[in-house]
Amino acid sequence: MWVLGDQLNRQGALSGRQPGDCRVLMVESDLKLGSKRWHRQRAHLVISAMRHFAAELRAEGFEVDERTAPTLPAGLAAHRNDFDVERVIAMEPMSWDGKAMLERHGVETIRNDQFFCHYDDFAAWQAPRKSFKMEDFYRWQRTEHHVLMDGDQPLGGQWNFDHDNREKPPKDGRSWPDITRFELDDIDKAVLADLPSDLWGSDPDGTWPVTREQALTRLDEFVRTGLEPFGPHEDAMLAAEWKMAHSVLSTSMNIGLLHPVEVVDAVERACRERNLPLNSVEGFVRQVIGWREYVWCVYWLWMPDYRSRNALRAHRPVPPVFTGDADTDMKCVASTMRHVHDHGYAHHIERLMVLGNLALTAGVEPWAMTDWMWANFVDGAEWVMLPNVIGMALYADGGLMATKPYASGGAYINKMSDSCKGCRYDPKKRTGDDACPFTTLYWDFIARNEKLLGANHRMARQVAGMRRLSDLAAVRERAIEVLAALDAGTL
Repeated sequence: MWVLGDQLNRQGALSGRQPGDCRVLMVESDLKLGSKRWHRQRAHLVISAMRHFAAELRAEGFEVDERTAPTLPAGLAAHRNDFDVERVIAMEPMSWDGKAMLERHGVETIRNDQFFCHYDDFAAWQAPRKSFKMEDFYRWQRTEHHVLMDGDQPLGGQWNFDHDNREKPPKDGRSWPDITRFELDDIDKAVLADLPSDLWGSDPDGTWPVTREQALTRLDEFVRTGLEPFGPHEDAMLAAEWKMAHSVLSTSMNIGLLHPVEVVDAVERACRERNLPLNSVEGFVRQVIGWREYVWCVYWLWMPDYRSRNALRAHRPVPPVFTGDADTDMKCVASTMRHVHDHGYAHHIERLMVLGNLALTAGVEPWAMTDWMWANFVDGAEWVMLPNVIGMALYADGGLMATKPYASGGAYINKMSDSCKGCRYDPKKRTGDDACPFTTLYWDFIARNEKLLGANHRMARQVAGMRRLSDLAAVRERAIEVLAALDAGTL
């Protein structure tokens, strides 16, 4: 039974298996580790979790062949040679290329069970529809799995409490839920010693669970202390608060330490037992059973062509402020990048409306941005990042994922963060040396893509507003300066 590095649980390939009836193969790939400049905490998380799981299986009595190899296929071939294996079985991988690799090398696969919805079931659901959107899928999921339902109606009488979860960042200096920092053990320390020296970001500090026991602790903490305050400020950004009340459970779900079903069950049980605010509970459930599952399913629906989409013909490289090769005077970008450097993490609005927004309006090449985020976020994976970056953030799929580009000027960031106060750039200005780069690039982005955006009814008002700008020529001149400074790392 081949257990891949994002399938670390006793379900899937090991469901129903007992020590003595199979051998477990786990392979660490040199090629995979060397393929990107990974965030140090991302690389540590995956390798440490794999080694901890191997140790747990051995303690349970399984024979585990845990090996490092130049590539995954090389590790498989060496295992076959060493043990004269008749059959190799694995759960369906989490990536298109991984699935193709197993097929090429004669590995039998069983159905992936790490989600509420298998992608084949999603494909059957969407097939008769001329169009579909996440909200339709989310309601179907809620109904199918009877999550937050009162009979055949949504609990509380409505499906979506989004309007209650868009409050501005609080100014009262409140404290936010604490999380356990898990002590690094000998396995963690050995992994750190094995990592390449040229990785990026802060060393692991015990933030990210590497065992199921740690992941269950994190889930319990969120349900007890984070779930109630989560909702109202889930879209707000505070420079000094890297997670606020967000659950930070995504890494544990994405590598298999937690199953989304048990996460949602725990949240719904707490909601009903403690009468928690429904806007917080529904908002979190929508992230898990709605958005996360939708991203997983459309990845499989649209691959493999999806990763080459570039509807806006964007070709700018990832800016040096993202890669850690430059600083910036843009306080919102600086604080978000500090969160990424220190934790390998930024919450969804920082990802979409700061990093994604800047990449969108600057015209960063979609695959380059996807690859960078994949490498630098602890919860990154191709299935996560492709739809979120190419579809949601960069509109590179031309509207398959989102009905309009998520571009904004500095006004949105000023409203939803505390970064603009004291920043040398003014979110209200679009020209001049102190104009906010987001505001300048927003109008330049609309002007550059006027023809395509003008055909989108949801962008009609913005395109009309751009056409009325009396200083559009000056804005576009300033945009040239902003983009040159962004490329040079001097913005």
